[in-house]
Amino acid sequence: MQNALTAALLLAACASSQASAQDFTPEEDTYATPARPYSPYVDQHFPQNVYFGDTHLHTAWSADAGMGGATLGPDEAYRVSRGEVIQSQAGGPFKLIRPLDFIVVADHAENIGLADFLQRSDPLVLESETGRRWNEMMKSGDGYRAFIEWVDGNGRGEDQIGSSAMMASVWEKVVDNAEKYYQPGVFTTFIGFEWTSGPGGNNLHRNVIFRDGGERAGQVLPYSTYDSDDPEDLWAYLANYEARTGGQALAIPHNGNLSNGMMFMLETLDGAPFDADYATRRQTWEPLYEVTQPKGTGEAHPLLSPDDAFADFEIIDASNLSGSEPKAPEMIRTEYARQALKDGLAEEARLGVNPFKFGMIGSTDAHNAIPSTREENWFGKAYIVEPSPHRRDGVLIESQVDPAYSIYDIDLGASGLAAVWATENTREAIWDAMKRREVFATTGTRLRVRVFGGWDFDAAEVLRPDFAEQGYARGVPMGGDLLPGPEGAAPRFMVRALRDPDGANIDRIQIVKGWLDANGATQERVIDIACADRAILDGACDGDVGDTVDVAGATYTNDIGQAALGGYWEDPDFDPSRRAFYYARVIEIPTPRWTTYDARFFGIEMPEGTPMTVTDRAYTSPIWYTPG
Repeated sequence: MQNALTAALLLAACASSQASAQDFTPEEDTYATPARPYSPYVDQHFPQNVYFGDTHLHTAWSADAGMGGATLGPDEAYRVSRGEVIQSQAGGPFKLIRPLDFIVVADHAENIGLADFLQRSDPLVLESETGRRWNEMMKSGDGYRAFIEWVDGNGRGEDQIGSSAMMASVWEKVVDNAEKYYQPGVFTTFIGFEWTSGPGGNNLHRNVIFRDGGERAGQVLPYSTYDSDDPEDLWAYLANYEARTGGQALAIPHNGNLSNGMMFMLETLDGAPFDADYATRRQTWEPLYEVTQPKGTGEAHPLLSPDDAFADFEIIDASNLSGSEPKAPEMIRTEYARQALKDGLAEEARLGVNPFKFGMIGSTDAHNAIPSTREENWFGKAYIVEPSPHRRDGVLIESQVDPAYSIYDIDLGASGLAAVWATENTREAIWDAMKRREVFATTGTRLRVRVFGGWDFDAAEVLRPDFAEQGYARGVPMGGDLLPGPEGAAPRFMVRALRDPDGANIDRIQIVKGWLDANGATQERVIDIACADRAILDGACDGDVGDTVDVAGATYTNDIGQAALGGYWEDPDFDPSRRAFYYARVIEIPTPRWTTYDARFFGIEMPEGTPMTVTDRAYTSPIWYTPG
């Protein structure tokens, strides 16, 4: 009876529903697609995410690593970068606190894969007399002597193996490895290599990064300094690559601080003054600069920026890369990013093109396949600098001229990361962001920074929930060009910074301005535009943020500083007839340095004068203003 009643009620409901549907006639546009989407995000195509990665990671396939005893290869590099636990060579198991979003395994082009070929006694390397001799040395336990022979020959620019077949075989594996680990939308791997120019022991290295997959990048071989040590020839290689394959590539210089004045010198390698063609090619092929890594942070220098209280950060400036020549004070002028950015303005006024129009990133340049950047988890620049009680006394690069010119392990910094604002985690989106310079560098932390420059922003807009949308709609992001504004207007900048969720609070946000004055001379100024828990007086924070570091315990607290800061600044001295650039620098509160964690973990004392705290930071790419 109950079932019958239930069935009757259901039939009645259906009938009633059908009757209602037949009786109701909606307006014609009730279910029509609206003229504009209700969802406000459908047509937003600007970058919504920041991706953190490393554009400069070496493995044992780099001869200076593998020939020196490193054993971890590309597989380990990719696996650890995407978050897996691996066994390091000397310091035990390793894991990143969070996976990287992208990675470039950029092994040196010079005899790439040599150590692997020697260890496997591959027939290709045994075709040469030198290869056979080094193979015997390695099998007999005398591999270090083979390494020294390679180092000496490489320093002379001599390819002691001379096998294009070996290069082709290795490059095929490099390409295959990058393709194997690429997961679009999840984990991006770029095909790349390092071109290792070092005339006279002076660092002119560049990392080459292809936008493309193996179908294009596999059509060429890496360009090495055995081909040429002149950056202009590298640019010609990149131009030929694009013309031949239809692909795209760029190059990223690094470590100007070890170039003894050559990285940003105002003449070509042949000694000729820049012309417009040179400036155009340099800007085209080198849109970025690796401003921070373990062998020194190269944003500013106290001799160049004496009024900048934060210029003296992880400076390594005793010599060149090889330790063969001391650093003369006049060399420093053409080694650091801020001065180069200023010189670029002057060159643009002269030539019409800015040769030093670059954004800023950081990377690790690690030679142990481990992209570590956190102070408490730093596994060093090479396997010989992995955690141990002895790395306080170690030497990374030993000078044969004077111990004062050596680079000591204790001087190295746990740096850095490349942060990219992109629309998605793919090769194309991240590479395009690099090309347009919408990137920033950090010294190892994953703090987030966003900056916009425009003409009609106001201070209250820093707090808008649609901060980014307004920034893109009415201004330009980091890396962009601010076109001339309304008469009488001055550039206005909005900056937001959010701390690393696993890291330290933020102390302050600064704007660094560089410009040409009425006499054509370059000038600079650093302005504090936001300060945690204190006022700003005359463009500077009213006092220091403080210090919570317990060196003995290797701890700190976030009792000072703020998790998020926003800043607004309008240039009060703007002259619309003068070229200028502006970038943001974000400073964290002090935290324990890796030396402090070593001292605590191993129960050792550090040598007198060793830095035991660090103020990590981020540098954004500039925004440029050009008259007319």
